Amino acid sequence: MILAESDVSEDWDSRTDWGELAQTCAAAAVAVTPYARFADSAVPVEISVRFTSDDEVHALNRDYRGKDKPTNVLSFPMAEPELLDSVADGDEIEILLGDLALAHGVCAREAEERGIAVRTHAAHLLVHGTLHLLGYDHETSEADAEAMEELERRALASLGIADPYQLTEAHS
Repeated sequence: MILAESDVSEDWDSRTDWGELAQTCAAAAVAVTPYARFADSAVPVEISVRFTSDDEVHALNRDYRGKDKPTNVLSFPMAEPELLDSVADGDEIEILLGDLALAHGVCAREAEERGIAVRTHAAHLLVHGTLHLLGYDHETSEADAEAMEELERRALASLGIADPYQLTEAHS
């Protein structure tokens, strides 16, 4: 089972259930990977999601990545891919997949630039971040980037969300 625990700052619009969105997006991301078995398993796979301010994400990005600026989403994996690969059905261990932090201002600006709802862009960032927690990395090679983008497209399509990369290319 996929469990997304969320902490939502007052920066984020309270009319949206961000915790439910995090849960749905994390499950969709996991479902398009070889780890899809976790969704129906008794093995709890936990993700912590912090919907926060640009300032907090800026500090995290500076302190943990050496980049002195805010970014849209940060991923902090906790589980090694080898552990994920070794978990079998019936194992009774809890997996702490990792933490995600989304910056409200960056997310809202990017959504506006793309002409989409903040909720829709946040969904993309949640899927993207969850894939990072599972060990996917778009910065290692062009092939890895394309593979990760394809997984994002499939996960988002399962949620009824259009291809975010097609939107980006159309607005370039």
